Amino acid sequence: MTLLTNAEMANIKGGEPITLAAVMTILVIAIVTVIVYKLFTSNAGSTTIPGGFKFEWK
Repeated sequence: MTLLTNAEMANIKGGEPITLAAVMTILVIAIVTVIVYKLFTSNAGSTTIPGGFKFEWK
């Protein structure tokens, strides 16, 4: 590893947080979509969402 000069550090652009947020958003939307599909296509059942939320339908 080498130390960067001030000019080199000024050229560094960060894009990882935006990409990570986009991936996490798509993942959450996919999970919610599966749960809603499961809810509407079954007559009875239950599901637990991370965070302790539990849903039951009969």
